Amino acid sequence: MHSRDNVLRALGARARALRIARGWTLREAAERSGLSSRFLVQLESGRGNISVSRLVDVATAFGTTASALLNESPRANKPVIALLGLRGAGKTSVGRRLARRLSIPFVELDRKIEDAAELTLSEIFSLHGEAYYRRVERDTLESLLAHAEPMVLATGGGLVTAPESLAILRHAAITIWLRATPEDHWNRVVRQGDRRPMKDHPQAMADLRALLAARAQLYASADHTIDTSRLSVNGVVAAIDRALSGR
Repeated sequence: MHSRDNVLRALGARARALRIARGWTLREAAERSGLSSRFLVQLESGRGNISVSRLVDVATAFGTTASALLNESPRANKPVIALLGLRGAGKTSVGRRLARRLSIPFVELDRKIEDAAELTLSEIFSLHGEAYYRRVERDTLESLLAHAEPMVLATGGGLVTAPESLAILRHAAITIWLRATPEDHWNRVVRQGDRRPMKDHPQAMADLRALLAARAQLYASADHTIDTSRLSVNGVVAAIDRALSGR
């Protein structure tokens, strides 16, 4: 039997998934339900101690019932699940397998950014610089989530350093940090056949450690953290599934 906090978190996740599936902003959902945007923020974050009458108002606005909102499996709505982490965290391999398990699409944000800019990532950075990339990243993410069907979304490693994009992501998706040691990140990239981290850069490992340490607190703000160091891809997917199900 779920505790009160677990029930409120599950209810909030379902309310958020329903709102996102309809492409509504918080303001639109507030107008349709007759509740304040502030209350809906609390509800979606799992902190809203909602009354029966308000629950009915929210359910009616979403075209469902109060009992369905309370009793529906959290996975039934299949919300946007966003994977965070440095390069080598396993976002692509884990994301693809998790998406198959949940029967929802897998999307890589960087590929969407390339499509939007009509340039490769390396071309974006060499021609326009990081500030331009971050603007395209934010706009692409906002557009993707505003009209989102449920998906597993692999984000770029540096997205957490862009406050606006991170806020958009955390508001609209369930975020999961795929945590790994610097050695794991390094070895996974090398196993993929990419030896660029070592080429003409003897301090690469030290830089990787410093980068991970600098971003660790930002990654840790995710809804869930999965330690991938001693897990296979299937093991990580199973751990994510347990986290999403509240088990």
